[in-house]
Amino acid sequence: MRPYILAETTWAEVQATHFELAVLPWGATEAHNYHLPYATDNIQAEAVTYAAAREAWEAGKKVIVLPTIPFGVNTGQADIKLDINLNPSTQLAILDDIVATLVRHGIPKLLVYNGHGGNDFKTMLRELGLKYPDIFLCTTNFFRALPRETYFAAPGDHADELETSLMLHVCPELVRPLAEAGDGKERLPKIRAFKEGWVWAERKWSAVTADTGVGDPAGATPEKGERYFRDLVAKFSQLFRDLADVNPENFYEDEK
Repeated sequence: MRPYILAETTWAEVQATHFELAVLPWGATEAHNYHLPYATDNIQAEAVTYAAAREAWEAGKKVIVLPTIPFGVNTGQADIKLDINLNPSTQLAILDDIVATLVRHGIPKLLVYNGHGGNDFKTMLRELGLKYPDIFLCTTNFFRALPRETYFAAPGDHADELETSLMLHVCPELVRPLAEAGDGKERLPKIRAFKEGWVWAERKWSAVTADTGVGDPAGATPEKGERYFRDLVAKFSQLFRDLADVNPENFYEDEK
């Protein structure tokens, strides 16, 4: 058994452990071009959080990874078959119940590990932080943890070189041959301000991409995925250890 994964842990072990940090992986169920599975975001989130939690646990930190929430915000993909959408208000209700449970059982800190670009938990955590002042709440987007250009040549953000390489490393048996993948070409807005990124509108997925991918996966390799995964795990393992140790009442550096 892996005592840092709640789904694999018994009540006897849970009762005997004072957990310092809970980690909640949150992904999505959605099409990922022709070559990656619908559960790609969930598989990746679990692979990274499980490995990082193992390292933190072996370093003496009492981290517990909660079961992954497998559905995310897919409002822009309503016409993509079996892309399962949770509205942000639904996510807030789910997250509220989870935080209430953690508070009730004395878990002092929660990290929401976001594995899906359509999810955004910051405003939810602002609201829940007022409601539950006795728990430290934070969130991360794994795809911002490392500079992608250090690892991957082709740009993109969905079923691209990054995600494909990562899947080729952590779950290669679920990756179809790259020859079957679309090129992930993205149609850009006509208005310059949207291209520059300082104005936002939700992308209608079927108008943006013909194959549901954004970014060319052709250059993906297991070796690239292994290097990226290794560095991700190291970074998140350190974060888990830091969060386990930190006192939320003494979170900020002293004035110099």
